[in-house]
Amino acid sequence: MQPFAPPRIPANELRPGRHWYATAAAIAVVLIVLGVFIGVYRFTNVIGAVDTDHQFANGDTVSLRLEPEREKTIWIKDRGPSAAQECSITGPGDPGLGDAGIDVFLTRDETWNPLYAIDVQRAGNYEVTCSSQGPSRYAIGDSGGFVGFVGGLILATALPVLGIGICAVIVLVTAVRRRGHGKRLLAERHGSGGGHPAQHSPGPGAGPVPADGERRPALRRS
Repeated sequence: MQPFAPPRIPANELRPGRHWYATAAAIAVVLIVLGVFIGVYRFTNVIGAVDTDHQFANGDTVSLRLEPEREKTIWIKDRGPSAAQECSITGPGDPGLGDAGIDVFLTRDETWNPLYAIDVQRAGNYEVTCSSQGPSRYAIGDSGGFVGFVGGLILATALPVLGIGICAVIVLVTAVRRRGHGKRLLAERHGSGGGHPAQHSPGPGAGPVPADGERRPALRRS
């Protein structure tokens, strides 16, 4: 005798729908790709953050074109910023030099630190001159170095982790809710004992019911 197979609910009748699995996978893929893109973008930028091929020394004047939307910084080689170092900028509008914050840019045998952040209000050609007590080398670069790269790397790592976490939560919640919905549908459609025929009690005067389930006529006494 084959065992009785329990009834099953078609998968397309269960809620939430299976499309939530695809949604979870899509979220994970998007955040992973975005994290990789940010990491590659940050790494590419930090490699060329400082234009070390065009260094200048104390008293030299360099000409460069600047735009307000592109932040630039004056970097100094192998020396930390101090009050003994001074730079000036001239050009259209009212350009200025501000605090560049703490950062570092490393090459194979050089260490660069940000000296001044360049602030311009108009696009145009500008001239920069620097001086300090003792020999120094300067270069123009972007505002972000390895400290900024580490911050971007943390974000680039956090996004894939977040995507995988969101995906796992959506998959787990969907699976648990679909299972619960399936149990409720089975209870509604089949119930307990709904698939068994009803047993009727014997009427008055009926004989005993044998083990094979067939009723026999009662014997009459003469």
